[in-house]
Amino acid sequence: MSTHNDVLIIGGGVIGACAAYYLTQQNASVTLIEKDYICAGSSHGNAGWVAAGHSIPLAAPGVLTQGLKWLLDPGSPFYIRPRFSLDLLRWLWQFQAACTHRQMMRNIPPLLALNQHGLALFDQLATKEGFEFGYEHKGLLHLYLKQSTFEKGLKETEILRQFGVETAALDYDGVREMEPNVLDSVQAGIFYPDYAHLIPDRLVRVIAQTAQAQGATLCEKTEVIGFDTSAGRISTVKTTRGIFQADQVVLAAGAWSAPLARMMGAKLLLQPAKGYSITVKRPPTCPRLPLALDERKIAATPMGDTFRFSSTLELAGFDFSINQQRLAATRQGISDYLPGMADLDVIEIWRGYRPTTPDGLPLIGRSQTINNLIFATGHGMLGVTHGPITGKLAAQLITNEAPEIDLTPLRPERF
Repeated sequence: MSTHNDVLIIGGGVIGACAAYYLTQQNASVTLIEKDYICAGSSHGNAGWVAAGHSIPLAAPGVLTQGLKWLLDPGSPFYIRPRFSLDLLRWLWQFQAACTHRQMMRNIPPLLALNQHGLALFDQLATKEGFEFGYEHKGLLHLYLKQSTFEKGLKETEILRQFGVETAALDYDGVREMEPNVLDSVQAGIFYPDYAHLIPDRLVRVIAQTAQAQGATLCEKTEVIGFDTSAGRISTVKTTRGIFQADQVVLAAGAWSAPLARMMGAKLLLQPAKGYSITVKRPPTCPRLPLALDERKIAATPMGDTFRFSSTLELAGFDFSINQQRLAATRQGISDYLPGMADLDVIEIWRGYRPTTPDGLPLIGRSQTINNLIFATGHGMLGVTHGPITGKLAAQLITNEAPEIDLTPLRPERF
């Protein structure tokens, strides 16, 4: 099989699907290829948050120090598996350089711009006929067991208020007025109104199906195995289902973007950060709001007739094994905050790779070395939040429109 299109998108997660959606709205001929099935990766099992408000990047003061303390604990929320890897060493070197107050303050505005544009686009998409993906714009509640961690949370809100982010601090009674289904152990909370939540697999499938109805071709079980490049351009993309040709190529393959970029001579500094989620039938004590359980670093989200909680950031390379200690820590952790979590009816245990950059900012823009290649990857734990805006930005780059936000801080080959 050999096909030619205006645009070839590599990756069938939320970023690739949104790029196809916005490009077909511009009457571009689009083919999207996915090595597995649409929404098979991190777009499937994540917490489903649209996180517009909380815009402090992963790389922040104290994060690396805490990560090193957790290094020998395989059940910890942030775990770096000891191994020799030049890519990991380069990533960690850049990560520690980004973990300064000065660099964090530089990175908040571009991250906040992406988050806020993403939320605005979600509010628009949710009003469209047929776009049913469990979207609720209700905010997010951080819960705290200890006064010390609550005070750390308040310091973060002081930083974010400098950038116009609204928050509300809640005492013991205030938490229970907003969310009655919490244990007595919960002492305080912080409410972020600029959050929404959704059912991520429904989102990606409705976006992909709409793009297909608008003319996009979706090719599942189609794995990229090589590229031909000449004169600074991708001329052909070789796959397990034949050869594809396109005027423009969008690389939106999540954690697999780095090895694919390497095939064509480009370098991306990404690490696959494995995360876990557990989806259960909605219990009677399910919270009404999505919750961030701060001491345990757990995200808990009501999703229709289900309830999902997710946690952990594990830098262990492309290791797809399931760490039972990490799952047990997550199950125990949620029971510290919410009642009725002991005997849950599990629907799915999931793990997947988040494409994580050292500075916490995604990689969006044209390649410096391959002039018909656009990168749209590296969104870490904000892939859903950034899905529509990244897809729209990719479409704007291809159609030579001015991007809605400044892409300079997001240069893909900045490291």
